[in-house]
Amino acid sequence: MNGSRTIFNRINVKIAETEGKLKTVGYGVEHVSAGEFYEYISGETPTGDIVTLDNILSNEYFMLHEIVEISELKKMGIVIDKQTVMKHYPKVYEAHLTAMDYELTYAYNNRDYEWIKERLTSNSLLPADGYNHLRGKLTDKRKMIIKKFTDHSRS
Repeated sequence: MNGSRTIFNRINVKIAETEGKLKTVGYGVEHVSAGEFYEYISGETPTGDIVTLDNILSNEYFMLHEIVEISELKKMGIVIDKQTVMKHYPKVYEAHLTAMDYELTYAYNNRDYEWIKERLTSNSLLPADGYNHLRGKLTDKRKMIIKKFTDHSRS
């Protein structure tokens, strides 16, 4: 029990830090509890993500991304647990694109053009395999993000 209390304390500290960072980019965050965060991150995904909880907690951009993603889902009335991503993937992808926009905006404000370049050249803006029908539905949002940040990734 002591180990789980320690990890939840660490998550709470990171959430509080991230909420402050999100204010700098004008994002209105929904409160995310350490339990919700842990459940969401440790749940199954259609993409087979291999980013660990420790990777996320130790990277301000991943942390910011996940808090926005969870916050967006909560704004849609979706319950956050280990099954959220699998049960609500189309909405999760939509929230993911919003999170990418805020993540890259924060990186831009920090002049971290390498991070922007890395994220734009990875497949992080594409939906999971088997969900390609979402490309058309959210193409405009995806293209807007790419256009908005492409020039900055060339620096």
